[in-house]
Amino acid sequence: MPHQPQQTKTCQSCNNSFTIEPEDFEFYEKIGVPEPTFCPECRMIRRMVWRNERTLYSRKCDLCKKQIISIYPENSPYTVYCQKCWWSDNWDPQQYAQDYDFEKPFFEQFGELMRRVPHISVFGSSRVNSEYTNHVLDLKNCYFVFATVFSEEVSYSNRVAKCRDCFDVYMVKESELCSELVNCSKSSNLFYSINCDNCLDSFFLYDCKNCSNCFACTNLRNKQYCIFNKQYTKEEYFKKIYEFNIGSYQNFLKLKEKYSELCKKALYKYANLVNTNNTTGDNIRNANNCHNCFDIFEVENTKYMIWGGYGTKDSYDVYGVGKDNVLFYEDVDAGGGSGSAYANFFTIVTYDSMYTNYVINCHSSSHLFACIGLRNKSYCILNKQYTKEEYFKMVEKIKKHMDNMPYTDKKGRIYKYGEFFPPELSPFAYNETIAQEYFPINKEQAQEQGFKWKDPEPRKYPIDIT
Repeated sequence: MPHQPQQTKTCQSCNNSFTIEPEDFEFYEKIGVPEPTFCPECRMIRRMVWRNERTLYSRKCDLCKKQIISIYPENSPYTVYCQKCWWSDNWDPQQYAQDYDFEKPFFEQFGELMRRVPHISVFGSSRVNSEYTNHVLDLKNCYFVFATVFSEEVSYSNRVAKCRDCFDVYMVKESELCSELVNCSKSSNLFYSINCDNCLDSFFLYDCKNCSNCFACTNLRNKQYCIFNKQYTKEEYFKKIYEFNIGSYQNFLKLKEKYSELCKKALYKYANLVNTNNTTGDNIRNANNCHNCFDIFEVENTKYMIWGGYGTKDSYDVYGVGKDNVLFYEDVDAGGGSGSAYANFFTIVTYDSMYTNYVINCHSSSHLFACIGLRNKSYCILNKQYTKEEYFKMVEKIKKHMDNMPYTDKKGRIYKYGEFFPPELSPFAYNETIAQEYFPINKEQAQEQGFKWKDPEPRKYPIDIT
């Protein structure tokens, strides 16, 4: 069958034109969804307003009544359980099940389910002594860490994978004993450095690979005992480092400023692409056939993806996904945790699951449609259990109903089957989410575009540790 030709569409949100390529149509046909009616940027913003990554509040768990840290404030209209309660057997998500009503739009019914089912205080699993974290997996002794996986003894960091004993790092993987790094990997005892790989016992490096015992250097490869890109003997190097006396804060600031001037003269690659083929974007490692992607690694055949890796393939429009994902579309923080994941569309924080549509915080499940908070379940709609035969018949009827009675938001944007959750259903205000970081706007602009806005609350928490 011949591919559909390239088409130019008008985004129903921003009214700008965008292009759908022949390979895009092939992907949409493969997963059985219509082509999007929002442009890539508006689709990205729409996903981001569902991800409150770092706005934390102090509140009580609605089940055990203990004081907890949560992404939902105390006055939130949602029921919120702490991590321990939510993952326990002390409640049943299916007790909140509801019948599908063909007299109401789909997303209106999903909003009702959201107000009924208890929500987890922060997103994450397999956390040990890591309460002040969110959107994480498999952490131990971590503090103020976000969007991070498989790490231990890490603090004040974001987008970290397989690291240990690191402070103040961003986009770092497979490293230890490091601080103040941006986009580095496989390094140890590395400090105040950017875009470095396989470096050891060094300070102030930019774009250095396979270097050790180097200080304030740029663009070096396979070097030792260099200072400001000048070669020294081993004895000269350590003598010079001792003379710098970087234990003095004033000396440290002077060296930092001198390093900054050196970086201005460094060679800069047009994009930070490492071991990639037919790939566009930035900060990408070990990727093949990926386009308009950022901050990804070990990924193949993806488009419009931000932050993720470890085996994601054949996926579009995803943010923060990872570990053996195949055929993902319009997902936020979803994928394989302890296992793999396949064919998940329009999901938020859904791990180790297959064939799910429009689900939030469901795990180790398959064949779910419009569900919240389920674990180890199959063939459920709005958290209600169906037989296999009933499930597939209902899903087809619901998809047709979504097209025949679409949801229309306050700005007149239409949501049929194939569109991600409307932003106005998000439990978070625009300025609580990462959307404000990537696309900053003020309160008036947010409200004009149909987003929620939250004015800052006075934080007068009592001191409980003197």
